[in-house]
Amino acid sequence: MVITAQKLKKLLQEILQQAGSDEYEAALVADHLVRANLAGHDSHGAIMLPTYLKNIRAGLLVPGMSARLIKNDGSIMVFDGQRGYGQRVAFEAMDAAINRCRETGLVVMALRNAHHIGRVGAYGEQSIAAGLVSLHFVNVIDHPPLVAPFGGRDARFSTNPICIAIPATGENPAVLLDMATSRIARGKAMVAMNRGEQMAEGLILDSDGEPTTDPAVMFREPGGALLPFGEHKGYGLALVCELLAGVLAGGGTIQPENPRQGGIVNNMLTFVVDPGRLVEQDWMRSEIDAVIQYVKGSPSSVSGESVMVAGDPERLKSAERSLTGIPLDDLTWEGIVSVAEEVGISRSVCKTCEIV
Repeated sequence: MVITAQKLKKLLQEILQQAGSDEYEAALVADHLVRANLAGHDSHGAIMLPTYLKNIRAGLLVPGMSARLIKNDGSIMVFDGQRGYGQRVAFEAMDAAINRCRETGLVVMALRNAHHIGRVGAYGEQSIAAGLVSLHFVNVIDHPPLVAPFGGRDARFSTNPICIAIPATGENPAVLLDMATSRIARGKAMVAMNRGEQMAEGLILDSDGEPTTDPAVMFREPGGALLPFGEHKGYGLALVCELLAGVLAGGGTIQPENPRQGGIVNNMLTFVVDPGRLVEQDWMRSEIDAVIQYVKGSPSSVSGESVMVAGDPERLKSAERSLTGIPLDDLTWEGIVSVAEEVGISRSVCKTCEIV
């Protein structure tokens, strides 16, 4: 089925409010999920809603929690997410870091104990809108590992994303690098499984540590493992995320002596920089334009396509889906409808959202 972004956001917001969020929180979380779908990152979009409601019932996600500032030391800010919606607490922590950066020129912001913060690029987009540069390192704890280290046969990390955001110029849109350190996100395996599709080779190991194309191995016991991107390079970055976000942010790492309650907890270490404190702005923008033009001028290796930079694929996908709607596979849609019914929203109300 296909659904417009507006209808999907309205439905998700209603479900979230019925599940205990106020209007502000529900709108913020729903908007984040839908923007992930629009950008083509379905693994971080509406497909996550049933998991969120399951974690609320288990006491692993607490609606109504804000980002609590626990250290306020000039350019150092540390927040506790209090197991609240990650989309809310990370947005609030990032907003505070941006405001502080306007005063200090540089902020190191740590967020610990947040439920799933979703698409990390959204927080890079916050800094881009403010004309600031940001770097984000994230780890994922509270559940079993998902990603094998390079040279290993079972999972020892989660997907540990990295995001780097550089503002737009007058000639070019922002550069937004937002990536997992695994070759794919676990949610992409879920999307493929829901669609009855096989994965490409070289992405997943089964529970015996052997290569497989079956995404369902990630959702069985014992489970399989995703592989790091770039072999030892992605593995190295995953470990750095574990140390920077897990240790310096104070939320802990995935090592097995820490609790694993079956939820999703993110810790994030973020650097926010005012580029105007470093270089003259007109020169900076002209140099960015020159290097992007130079890179994009490379002859394309694929006929009919052109070289892109980080952020271009999401912008193209968002423009397309804003016009044609967001596709949802049957299992994902049924999961959304089921949790809607659980919180008192009838199936007939959901049916009105569908585009035939």
